[in-house]
Amino acid sequence: MKSGVFIKAQEMITHIIFRTVTRLLAMYLVTAMVTGPAFADEPATSSWYDKAVQRLEATWKDGRTELYVPLHVYHVRSSYTREKINSFNETPWGLGIGKGAYDQDGDWHGVYVMEFKDSHSMPEYLGGYGYKTFWPLHDELKFGLGYAAFITARADIGHYTPIPGVLPMASLEYQRYSLDTIYLPGGHGRGNIFIFWGKVRF
Repeated sequence: MKSGVFIKAQEMITHIIFRTVTRLLAMYLVTAMVTGPAFADEPATSSWYDKAVQRLEATWKDGRTELYVPLHVYHVRSSYTREKINSFNETPWGLGIGKGAYDQDGDWHGVYVMEFKDSHSMPEYLGGYGYKTFWPLHDELKFGLGYAAFITARADIGHYTPIPGVLPMASLEYQRYSLDTIYLPGGHGRGNIFIFWGKVRF
């Protein structure tokens, strides 16, 4: 009985924390929308930690507001039975918000929070940092590769216990719009998932 009460309390506390952080960040971003600032020059620093902190601070301060719209979750069919595929939710209704900036090399750096339905139609919370570098395709259309470093929490992993992750990310970007995906590797019956979302920069 105590174990059940503890798990319920842990789930509730984690849920409240993520909802509160998401709402506070969303409120801040909406009220602090900027009108196209340039990405600040970065002075030399003495360590990779200092550089990482400085990068996040610069992205937060100089970045432009970005809206994230989860679109689709694709479970690689060869990794699951038909019955399992049919049981999955692949329409991740949700929304996210963040701030993104481009450095002097044209690489994108972003911070973000998202909430969406996971594969079992339960709420999943995600927040972190992303990086992409680009190659031009045609006119303003470009292809990007990078990674997403994040903390996520979902019902089927430790009852909403926050867990960290780093996943590869790919992108097609045109002007202020982009289609992004991250890939979760795995094996038979686990992982092998692509998560797609759209993003628009204000």
